[in-house]
Amino acid sequence: MSDTKVNYRPDFSLTGKVCVLTGATGVLGGVMAHGLALAGARVAVLGRRADKAEEVAASVRAAGGEAVATPADVLDEDGLKAVRERLLREWGSIDLLVNAAGGNQPGATLTPEQTTFDLQSSAMRQVMDLNFFGTFLPTQVFAAPMAERGSGAIVNVSSMAAIQAITRVAGYSGAKAAVDNLTRWLATTFAKQHGPGLRVNAIAPGFFVAEQNRRLLLDEDGTLTPRGKTIIDNTPMGRFGEAEELLGALIWLLSDASRFVTGVVVPIDGGFSAFSGV
Repeated sequence: MSDTKVNYRPDFSLTGKVCVLTGATGVLGGVMAHGLALAGARVAVLGRRADKAEEVAASVRAAGGEAVATPADVLDEDGLKAVRERLLREWGSIDLLVNAAGGNQPGATLTPEQTTFDLQSSAMRQVMDLNFFGTFLPTQVFAAPMAERGSGAIVNVSSMAAIQAITRVAGYSGAKAAVDNLTRWLATTFAKQHGPGLRVNAIAPGFFVAEQNRRLLLDEDGTLTPRGKTIIDNTPMGRFGEAEELLGALIWLLSDASRFVTGVVVPIDGGFSAFSGV
């Protein structure tokens, strides 16, 4: 048996770090805001609706965390820059970024009766804008102070739809696949240009029930739709994910515990991506 002793203890704390969280007013984003604050981060709650952003920030503060509402549209570069300047002025730094903003459009998703030729190009562009450019633009804006300092961590939110073909969700799948590639590109480019202290990774949630997919997965009475049943049958753990189950990987990737990890996309999917279906 080796006599080697390991004295290193991984540091998962985010204490004192300023984290911008886009998409913070959604179901998953709200849980992330609370989880990040519990890990010690000072959370900038970024979403389009000012009232909802303040509601989430107030909830975090009521639970003992530190948060501020920073309403903005992830596709409005000037609005994002205004948030950046406010945070630098009031909190002194921006250390972390979580790009959780995203979504889908009906015209970029096929109904069971439709074919590829029914997809709407305008809706496809909207989905690409929200998911891809809604990741790219906040990264350009909020990573700038990190690049100057040579340290920081960014986590993008991808999807199982990016990893393998999933029926119907054409626009969302393509946009999230672009986010995966952007994650790897940014990771390598930032490390080479600004040093190894600036990291970019992603998490790829499996199937979590949220407002945008609830009717696809569950009937009004809470029973599984045929699509929901197919998903569960192809998820080895046999259930949908709980929002809190995203937090472990998220906090790990943002913290110094993952300081030699960059350019990865971590599935959080109950084994969905590992299962062949047989």
